[in-house]
Amino acid sequence: MRELLAEQAAAERMWLTYRQLNRAGLKGAQESVRDRYEHVKLMRTYCTHVIPGLLQTRAYTTAALESVRIEQHVEVDDVAEAVAERMDRQQVLHRPDARFVFVLEEQVLRHRTVPADVHAEQLWHLLTVARLPSVSLGIIPMTADRSRAGHRVWPEHTFVISDTELVTVELVSGFLSVSQPAEIADYLAAWERLFGLAVHGAKARRLITEAANLLDA
Repeated sequence: MRELLAEQAAAERMWLTYRQLNRAGLKGAQESVRDRYEHVKLMRTYCTHVIPGLLQTRAYTTAALESVRIEQHVEVDDVAEAVAERMDRQQVLHRPDARFVFVLEEQVLRHRTVPADVHAEQLWHLLTVARLPSVSLGIIPMTADRSRAGHRVWPEHTFVISDTELVTVELVSGFLSVSQPAEIADYLAAWERLFGLAVHGAKARRLITEAANLLDA
């Protein structure tokens, strides 16, 4: 019984709803992850629906957090402070001792969730930040062959692997924190499959530029 209760307690710690996280406002939620970003050596991020926070412009972040506040009925209006915290956190991208690797599905570049001018600015910003020595940015084209060699590579939920010690998975109502080695291994395997589909360098820049040009037209 003691072991069962311990397992139950561990499972509860793995799950945190956004309502719990944002109960006291959005700034605190942003601050709560600061330490992880400042100490991680290798962070691998896969996104299917939104530009990752470390790569966002101020305008894009503002729009995203305003939506969070409305959708989650957060009474405290500290969006400006939360945006400032996220912008300041982006300084970790200049750490010489860390590596930040991003893989985005191409549709992330095309989802029209913000005004066209904000979206265009965000896409051009991706081209700039991708040149940082600590950053690697890959894009999985919508035309990628996901059944190469007879193995089908399906899109996954957005997830972040911090070194090989923690995986966070974003869901609609909250996020999971995975720390069991066997489960982390599953995510590392998924990462390798998805990373293998991504294009980098000039090919990735071309996909970003094409999406931005559609907005500027």
